[in-house]
Amino acid sequence: MTTPTKDLSAAGVSIWLDDLSRKRIDSGNLAELIETRDIVGVTTNPSIFQAAIGNTNDDSYDAPLAALAANGADVDTAIFELTTSDVRDAADLFRPLYESTGGVDGRVSIEVSPDLAHDTDATVTQAKELWAKVDRPNTLIKIPATLAGLPAISAVLAEGISVNVTLIFSLERYAAVIDAYLTGIRQAAANGHDIATIHSVASFFVSRVDTEVDKRLDAIGTSAATALKSKAGLANARLAYELFEQTFAEPRAIELIAAGANVQRPLWASTGVKDPSLPDTLYVTELVAPGTVNTMPEKTLEATFDHAVVTGDTITGAYAAAHQVFADLAEAGIDLVDVTQLLEDEGVEKFIASWHDLQGTVRTALSAAH
Repeated sequence: MTTPTKDLSAAGVSIWLDDLSRKRIDSGNLAELIETRDIVGVTTNPSIFQAAIGNTNDDSYDAPLAALAANGADVDTAIFELTTSDVRDAADLFRPLYESTGGVDGRVSIEVSPDLAHDTDATVTQAKELWAKVDRPNTLIKIPATLAGLPAISAVLAEGISVNVTLIFSLERYAAVIDAYLTGIRQAAANGHDIATIHSVASFFVSRVDTEVDKRLDAIGTSAATALKSKAGLANARLAYELFEQTFAEPRAIELIAAGANVQRPLWASTGVKDPSLPDTLYVTELVAPGTVNTMPEKTLEATFDHAVVTGDTITGAYAAAHQVFADLAEAGIDLVDVTQLLEDEGVEKFIASWHDLQGTVRTALSAAH
C-alpha cells in the first residue's frame, strides 16, 4: 500500500524527523516512525534538546541526571553527556538504514554550541569532540553557516568528519557553503581520508523567509505586494536547488566526484508552516526533487502522511518562475539581502537563547539531584 510519505521517498526525497528525545527512543516511538512514516534520519538543535530535557512530563532524564550529579558533573559536561548519549542511541537505531543506503541516510545530527557560532577555532574543536564522543559513522556534526562557520566547515570535513551545515538563508551564503564543502573534501583527500565515506547536507531554511518577507509585504500594503505573499520561501529554495545543480556540474566538483566524493545534498529545514491560511504541507509537496532531504517536525510529518499530495518533481521546472518572484520582490521594495542577514542573526540568537535555557534547566536538575 502506498502512502504520501512512501510517494515522497520514491520521488527522491529523504524524510528526516526534526526532533529527538530520550523518551522517543526508549518508548519505541522513533523505531515506529522509521517503520510507518518512512523517516530515514533525525536532526536535532539546541531548541529540541531544551524541549526534551526541560519537559516536566518526561522523567527519562532523571536517572542519568542523578548519576551525573553524583559524579560532580558541571552543567556543560552534563549537557554534553546527555545529548551525545541520545544521538548515539538514535544512530544505533538508524544503523541498518545507514548500511543499506551506503551511508547516505540513517543519519543523526548534533550541533556545536551556538555560543561558538562566531568562533571558528572553538567550533572546529567542539565538532571533533562531539564526533569522537558519539563515535558513530552515521553522525552529522551541525555547524552554522555564519562567516566564522565557513572555514570551520572546511576544516572539520578535512578531518574526515561528516557535516550538516545549518542556518542557511541566502543564495549567496549557500554558494559559499558549497565552496567550503568542496574545499574541505579536497583537503580531506590530501590528508589521506577516504572521501567516499564523508557526507554532508546543506540545511536551507524555508518558512522563516516567508514569515519575514510577508511581514514586510504587509507593511508595503499594495495589491502587487499582497500578491507576492508566501512566495519568497519556495522561490528561494528552488533557486538554491538550481545553484546546487549548477555548482556540482562544474569541473572542480566533477573531479572530486570522480575521485569518490559525494555531492552535498540540499536539505529543506524550517518546513513547518507558520501561516495558518497556507496548506500545512506546502513546504513538503512544493519542494520535491531528487537527492534532497526534508527534515520535518512531527506535526508536519503527520500532516504529510495523512493528506499530502505528492505529484513528483516540483522544483526543476520552476526556476524561471522563481527568478520572476525575486525580480517582483525587488521591484516591490523587498531587500532580500537584509531579510536573510536578519534571519541568520535571529537564528543564531534563538539557538543561543535555547542553549542558555537548557543550561538553566540542567543546572536546576543537577542541584535538585544532590
